[in-house]
Amino acid sequence: MRPSPSFAPHGRHFVAGELKSTDSTFASAPAWGPSHDFNVGTPALVDEACRHAEEAAWSFGDSTREERAVLLETIADEIEARADAITEIGSQETGLPAARLVGERGRTVAQLRLFATHIRQGDYLDRRHDVALPERQPPRPELRLVQRPIGPVAVFGASNFPLAFSVAGGDTASALAAGCPVVVKGHSAHPGTSEIVAEAVRAAVERCGVHAGVFSLIQGGKRDVGEALVQHPLIRAVGFTGSLGGGRALFDLCASRPEPIPFFGELGSVNPMFVLPAALATRGTAIAEGWAASLTLGAGQFCTNPGIAVLPSGAAADAFVDAVASALGRVQPQAMLTDGIATAFRAGRDRIADSRDVQAVFSAACARRDAAPSLFATSARAWLADHALSEEVFGPLGLVVRASDVDEMRQVARLLRGQLTATIHLDAADADAAHALLPILERKAGRVLANGFPTGVEVCDAMVHGGPYPASTNFGATSVGTLSIRRWLRPVCYQNFPEQMLPGDLR
Repeated sequence: MRPSPSFAPHGRHFVAGELKSTDSTFASAPAWGPSHDFNVGTPALVDEACRHAEEAAWSFGDSTREERAVLLETIADEIEARADAITEIGSQETGLPAARLVGERGRTVAQLRLFATHIRQGDYLDRRHDVALPERQPPRPELRLVQRPIGPVAVFGASNFPLAFSVAGGDTASALAAGCPVVVKGHSAHPGTSEIVAEAVRAAVERCGVHAGVFSLIQGGKRDVGEALVQHPLIRAVGFTGSLGGGRALFDLCASRPEPIPFFGELGSVNPMFVLPAALATRGTAIAEGWAASLTLGAGQFCTNPGIAVLPSGAAADAFVDAVASALGRVQPQAMLTDGIATAFRAGRDRIADSRDVQAVFSAACARRDAAPSLFATSARAWLADHALSEEVFGPLGLVVRASDVDEMRQVARLLRGQLTATIHLDAADADAAHALLPILERKAGRVLANGFPTGVEVCDAMVHGGPYPASTNFGATSVGTLSIRRWLRPVCYQNFPEQMLPGDLR
């Protein structure tokens, strides 16, 4: 039995420390519990938030690393102070179990604290100094370089991570760490969760005495709100996690502005696994069971969900498919994040099922907002001939691609589009095949794994969560890990400047 809800959102927007209402509202669509009304965002509200962010940029961009570190840690404290309310409303809105939300909240606050530690160390500034050489012909001036914040950043909340990739998630945390004010467009799938987290950020900003314009939240609205945000002349860059179609549309708007700006979009991928012959023969069942668990984690609603397994055909491949089907048969239907995502999953599943030369191995009935796993199989030749089989189905769906040999597995790898991750399962006897495959996968993915599963993205210094298009719109960036801060900075060189006039980080 579900607990009785106790948190009632006020439904307003947060603009530079003030609560704002608009003329119309939208109703949330929770997985369980009552619906609530939220004010619809407007382009006028976006303009107000962006103007406040620009005002804040002058002081916040020149703040010390210690001041920004304290702000990040205070936001983490304020989020933890609202832990129970976040779990309650988050579970209602998304259908995610409480344990998942508790873990995601822990990841979110740990990320904020990691960034605080990282900017205190200062290595991310990439400081460089070339001394003057007045005796050289021609003489060389003194040159110093440091990374400086770019200004106000727009962030779009993600549907599948109501905390870690939303209001105070990685894009917001990294932008604040860099010294950039943030205007967030909340996702309409979890507006109540967004409201509580926004209140935590607002409280932290007030406690730290930071300019209130450093943070605003505009709740979900029509398409014109997102368009107004990415096209606002005071916004200097955009962080986005979502669908390929939506992300590409916003990317094109950023590129077509009179002054184009970078769009850092994380758009998802199929995250292929390549199971090499020796590994398949010696531990195919274990790999199959691990794949089934990764494939269905969180109802398959992770951007790193490994949707395709490529392996050499034969008896070992048949046993692998049987083991996956058996494991999936023990998985119960799970609620998806929204009705729209559930509908899209069923449409994607039916598209794969209707594809030529595709065998349906396992499928369970699911209705309304639930999703049950599905497994399909095809040949590498059929996959190579049908581009649609390489497209992402967001949810617990797996496709086994049987190749005639390792060379055909490499052909599959070459035809892949950009990916967030790619995995090789190998044993010692697979070393030569893995060496031949690795250079291809390095060009296709931002993270390459050996003998693991990609769901679960560690927040740390070495992580890359990005990849060639369409996995992301900027292959040189990551949306997870401390390197993500560099997205919101640009190098500035100071020539022959007196010491006392240099930015604090160069003195």
